[in-house]
Amino acid sequence: MKKKIISFVLGAMLLALSLPAEAQQAKKAARIGFLDASAASGSANLPLDAFRQEMRKLGWIEGKNITIEDRDSGGKPANLPELAAELVRLKVDLIVVPSTGPALAAKNATATIPIVMMNVGDPVAAGLVASLARPGGNVTGLSSFSPELAGKRLEVLKETVPNLTRVGVLRPAQGEGLGAELQMKEVKAAALAMKLTLQEIAAEPEGFPNAFQTALRERIDALITISNTRFLNARKQIVELAGKYRLAAIYPLKEYVNAGGLMSYGTDYRELYRRAATYVDKILKGTKPADLPVEQPIKFEFIINLKTAKQIGLTIPPNVLARANKVIR
Repeated sequence: MKKKIISFVLGAMLLALSLPAEAQQAKKAARIGFLDASAASGSANLPLDAFRQEMRKLGWIEGKNITIEDRDSGGKPANLPELAAELVRLKVDLIVVPSTGPALAAKNATATIPIVMMNVGDPVAAGLVASLARPGGNVTGLSSFSPELAGKRLEVLKETVPNLTRVGVLRPAQGEGLGAELQMKEVKAAALAMKLTLQEIAAEPEGFPNAFQTALRERIDALITISNTRFLNARKQIVELAGKYRLAAIYPLKEYVNAGGLMSYGTDYRELYRRAATYVDKILKGTKPADLPVEQPIKFEFIINLKTAKQIGLTIPPNVLARANKVIR
């Protein structure tokens, strides 16, 4: 009888000791929601790929101690609120968002689940954070400076194209969101300072051919493209049309130049996505989003494609070439 009691007590002790260990093991599997506004097939899910790679370096392995719930609006911003609500219902531990639209949808869906931004242009103006240094609330991450960079691209374009007077601005025709509005505001201010005439060309990918014909009729000298996920997905079509109409164009991302575009000036988005993983790592380990200042990029890329310049009959000035981080010959 005494032996049975001892065996029972030992068994109970072992069970009690094993329960905390099992609970701790269960807690190790973090669940992350990823909310994107793009059509993944068009952008090759660029943000999530770079983010996943960095997470693995930090020790977060999918299927082992982390799972990712990927939700993509398919290029339809109107779908974002419901997708954000779905992630909240799944009780994810954290939501990662690549741009302003998804960030706003996530913030409207929850005030408690941490949200990490990857490349929001102006999170303060968007109402996502109280300030960059003290974000407050449940949102933090990285700002990409995209509104300010839109004006800088116009400056580069003016230096590149002789006697530039009329510039076309390719912008979204629908559901453009605050990010595009802020960029347009910056472009208009820069154009006014440089005494350039702007011709706004509002279009969606299916209407690009007509948009470029409009640019031709309006005697546009050059083109600047607003940073927009749907445009990124359709970058091949955009650069082909710019080449067809022999338009000098500057883009927000190097992916456009890699696809045959003339020039790009902006942040390296892959680096932003990698940096976002460090925010996620800290938050999953207990740091509050409110205690993590929003980080701003300090490096910008200027890339020129001389093959495209030759095709459209444009000679890039030596002073512009000298500033390029990369020249494709």
